[in-house]
Amino acid sequence: MAISGEPQVFLFLSELLGKKIIEQTGKELGRVFDITAEFLEPYPLATGLTLGSAQKEKPLFLSWENVVEVEKNIIVAPGSADKLMELNLGANELLLRDDLLDKQIVDTDGAKIRRVNDLQFLEIMTGLHLVHVDVGFRGLIRRIGITKAMDFIFQGLFDYQLPDQFISWKLVQPLLSPDRLQLSITQNRLSQIHPADLADILEDLDIKQRKAVFQSLDVETAAETLEETDPKIQVSLINDLDSEEASDIIEEMSLSEAADLLGDLPKAKAEGILNEMEQDIADDVKELLAHPEREAGGMMTTSYVSFRPQMTVGEVMEILRTEAADVDIVYYVYITDEQEHLLGVVTLRDLILADSGTTLEEIMDERIISLKLDDKDDTIADHFAKYGLPAIPVVDDDDKMQGTVMFRNLLDVVAPHLGK
Repeated sequence: MAISGEPQVFLFLSELLGKKIIEQTGKELGRVFDITAEFLEPYPLATGLTLGSAQKEKPLFLSWENVVEVEKNIIVAPGSADKLMELNLGANELLLRDDLLDKQIVDTDGAKIRRVNDLQFLEIMTGLHLVHVDVGFRGLIRRIGITKAMDFIFQGLFDYQLPDQFISWKLVQPLLSPDRLQLSITQNRLSQIHPADLADILEDLDIKQRKAVFQSLDVETAAETLEETDPKIQVSLINDLDSEEASDIIEEMSLSEAADLLGDLPKAKAEGILNEMEQDIADDVKELLAHPEREAGGMMTTSYVSFRPQMTVGEVMEILRTEAADVDIVYYVYITDEQEHLLGVVTLRDLILADSGTTLEEIMDERIISLKLDDKDDTIADHFAKYGLPAIPVVDDDDKMQGTVMFRNLLDVVAPHLGK
């Protein structure tokens, strides 16, 4: 198939909609109401067009393979009228006008929500491919057919050329209805956005879109994003999941964040989730829930690493390589005795610089800055401000290690708008 004799031509959806569909014999079949496309990587491929109006429950469909050329009209092969059928979308097919035009998409490069004003196609030998989303004002004026007039006004009065604002389809994540959001071809794009940016996007969506997008994420991305999200929205998102699904996500969160979230949930919902969680994780979370939120015991995480003073740096580094992914804090290694009394601390930097045969006892800092379980948030804040530490260990009245408070945990409690 060729388009106007050119090997490659760019077309816009707004230019295709409304065109007459005419057989080469001259028989007119109708006008283009929509374009269907299959969501292939890297660019969706046009599969056909629909005729008629939005009022029809079952619009007529003509496969794109019948299209001969696109000029002023859509020229189709002789006998195409006999190939018209009722529209029946495949699993990975969408109606571009109905499902994308004027809808919201996520620009995964800029981590922003955008409005689709037009779509740009590229015709090559393999077919008509959707390559760009137009999110600019120029896309709007193109749709109402006044591009030339507006260009004349902007150029003549302001010496300014209105620019196109295109986003490559490869950087786009559609925000579709829940039943259409599960297009597996596009879901990996959301996981490429930083969790903090993804949390901002979720907070900007309406309730239905937020739920659909969140539930389309893989477990790890969902957990990371949830940690960055406003507590009220956290509760709303988890409440929409059954206990088993919720437990899978919460298990991937840091213990302190998991405890904060479960503490905000209705009691019955929290208990149901805890019953589905792995026993050791559930026990750790319950321990944190036993302490008030604004005290060190409520802010701390019990997910840290501690070792005996006689262990060598080489032994510790080997263990860290296998366990670091499962703990909340790795930039400090805590040194404890057999009864878990806190003896000292070693930074990750110290470990990297030390010889592998050096014992922890030789390099640990015994000038320990610590908190008690019942220390309040003002005391905790004073410690962070005075000593400039990224994390402070928490001990009980017998100086036994109980957990550690990260600066982030403090912010989440005393300044949630900053912590999140």
